[in-house]
Amino acid sequence: MTDLANWLGAVNSFVWGPAMLVLILGTGLFLQLRLGLMPLRNIGAGFRLMWAGRRPSGDAIGDITPFAALMTCLCATVGVGNIAGVATAIALGGPGAVFWMWMTALVGMATKYAEVVLAVHYREFDERGHAIGGPMYAIKNGLGARWAWLGTAFALFGGLAGFGIGNMVQSNTTASALGNTFGLDSTVVGVGIFVATAAVTLGGIRRIGAVANQLAPFMIVAYVAAAAVVLISHAADVPAAFGTIFKGAFSPTAAVGGFTGAAVMAAIRFGVARGIFSNEAGLGTAGIAQAAGRSVGPVQSGLIGMMGTFIDTIVVCTMTALVIVVSGAWQSGETGAVLTQLAFESSLPGLGGGIVAISVTVFAVTTIFGWAYYGERCWQYLLGARVIVPYRVLWCIAAFLGAVTQLDFAWQLADTLNALMAVPNLIALLALSPVVVQLTREQLADTLVQRAPEPAVR
Repeated sequence: MTDLANWLGAVNSFVWGPAMLVLILGTGLFLQLRLGLMPLRNIGAGFRLMWAGRRPSGDAIGDITPFAALMTCLCATVGVGNIAGVATAIALGGPGAVFWMWMTALVGMATKYAEVVLAVHYREFDERGHAIGGPMYAIKNGLGARWAWLGTAFALFGGLAGFGIGNMVQSNTTASALGNTFGLDSTVVGVGIFVATAAVTLGGIRRIGAVANQLAPFMIVAYVAAAAVVLISHAADVPAAFGTIFKGAFSPTAAVGGFTGAAVMAAIRFGVARGIFSNEAGLGTAGIAQAAGRSVGPVQSGLIGMMGTFIDTIVVCTMTALVIVVSGAWQSGETGAVLTQLAFESSLPGLGGGIVAISVTVFAVTTIFGWAYYGERCWQYLLGARVIVPYRVLWCIAAFLGAVTQLDFAWQLADTLNALMAVPNLIALLALSPVVVQLTREQLADTLVQRAPEPAVR
């Protein structure tokens, strides 16, 4: 097992090296500039459309509301990465890693917008009449038969990644958090996760969307409120925390306390890697869920979909990061969810650890729900609709196994699979960027339904 962990560590050092960082950040920056910063200019419009999307217009096509589609995405993205992932980024890269998470999110909004626009524009309908889409369909229908292998590669990586990133990692972290905090046996936790997963995912996207519609807003607001209580108690330290983050982004962070120090490259690497793990901008997953949403056009879906990245990283991850920095826990030498628990517990004695444990549980289980749909669509693309029922059963079993199995190398495997998913998707985004720009020019004004002039699109 040690040899496997060492091998995965070497693979991660390669796949998350400078080339991958340039590809992810460069693609997002290219799309932002190509769109004339339209995603950043229309954050407010995105929130308005998101709220209005609870009740789509009568001529909209799809299986669930755009709001439910976004909540499904948030269930999948607001997970362990927002608690353990942020803490790991700070523990390995220093507070400066948070800045690079922000940069990943800001350029990633354009990436997420483009992913969703293409997914909805090129979506299909299966033999049951359900809308299906995502990078694999955008590649197949947008780039043509010559590039079909690229869509197959994405579906294969996504189908495999789901069992790690979106399933076993989540249930394993939940079992650890509940075991350490409340003394619950991992088998008991595994059975509970299995039952919850079966109850939701066996019902398909409509049941997943219905649960996400109710649960995602509540869990996000509750966690942000708990973090806000901590920050209010450390209000005088918040400006200094931002200063530490900005300083660490561009200069090495010295060793202090249990923190061993970190170079700028480490801050960039772990900030980008954990940012992508958290908000999934560049992975293409959001398009899979948004393709099932009832919307009047790709641009509307894109504006709604990009808000997932903003909410996940700029809001939720930032709250976690600030709690860790203002509490001083980042100097303890701890990492992962344990570091976040330490930060909350030091500010809210007797309550903080429980808050984090419960948040990890809710975030992780809802991530399992959202990723169940992503993986299902990947395997359906590869093997057809006949695979859906066996896949759902296997997914529930994997959720149980993740809770009761030791997964020491799970985070490294998740990082590797993230990179393998991202490459085909990012290539397709660059190749199909003219389509995104054209659709934006044609539909943006009608989508926004406002008198303000349309933002420039080059």
